[in-house]
Amino acid sequence: MESLASALREATATLRLAGVPSPGVDAELLAAHLMRENVGRVRALALIGATAPEGYADLVAERARRVPLQHITGVAYFRGLELAVGPGVFIPRPETETVAQLAIDAARALDAPRVADLGTGSGAIAGSIAQEVPAAEVFAVELSELARAWAARNLSPLGVTLVAGDYTDALSELNGTFDVVVSNPPYIPTEAVPREPEVAEHDPEMALYGGSADGLRLPLAAARAAARLLREGGYFVMEHAEVQAPALARILTEDRFWSSVRTHPDLSGRDRATSAIRTDVPWNGR
Repeated sequence: MESLASALREATATLRLAGVPSPGVDAELLAAHLMRENVGRVRALALIGATAPEGYADLVAERARRVPLQHITGVAYFRGLELAVGPGVFIPRPETETVAQLAIDAARALDAPRVADLGTGSGAIAGSIAQEVPAAEVFAVELSELARAWAARNLSPLGVTLVAGDYTDALSELNGTFDVVVSNPPYIPTEAVPREPEVAEHDPEMALYGGSADGLRLPLAAARAAARLLREGGYFVMEHAEVQAPALARILTEDRFWSSVRTHPDLSGRDRATSAIRTDVPWNGR
């Protein structure tokens, strides 16, 4: 049997040659998945001469074909959550944790907030809010049947109400009653193709493309839904591409339903979120 240390070196070289962005980390994570150990334990076992787990080379070959690591392991980590993920659902990204934090901060300032996550995907944002703001009543809206199945698995233990439907008209019976609305809508321009094979070939198109040449049709639809759902003084925050920040800030500032429009950087300093406060203008169906 091949030693674990040798297998990790070979896997790292294979993944690097395939263009995987973090070959060493992924090699260790694949071994940890098979061995049901954490990465620290895998490193320790490699040092003491442990053997490589059976089937490791097959998983490395799959990752080298740029199948997302999370699809292979079935798990994605987001803030304090371990999420079940797989084909048909968008894999949550670290930059979205900043958007979740903004929504959590707004919800924490209230005694018993009602929160909606529009286009929840795996349930990452909704689940984080439910976990970190126990007093919150959290609703998650998802149109995709496949994504909704993953969200149901992730959100049912957290007490989140999962709603099937399009966020343009979902939860209409609760118009004007929400304190916080958050969304990570699709926002890639229709003609743009993501460079990473993991995104272009494995993330669902429904979760990627914003429905127009500038990618803003669906983000603006999320903003309209938020204006419908929020009470006066309610808080809205949405993720978007860095290049879309100026246009979204301008559009929301000119919209009578919003005030106090702000752009927020992610952890790398890129303008990746916009927030606004709901004005006292009544919703009239727009």
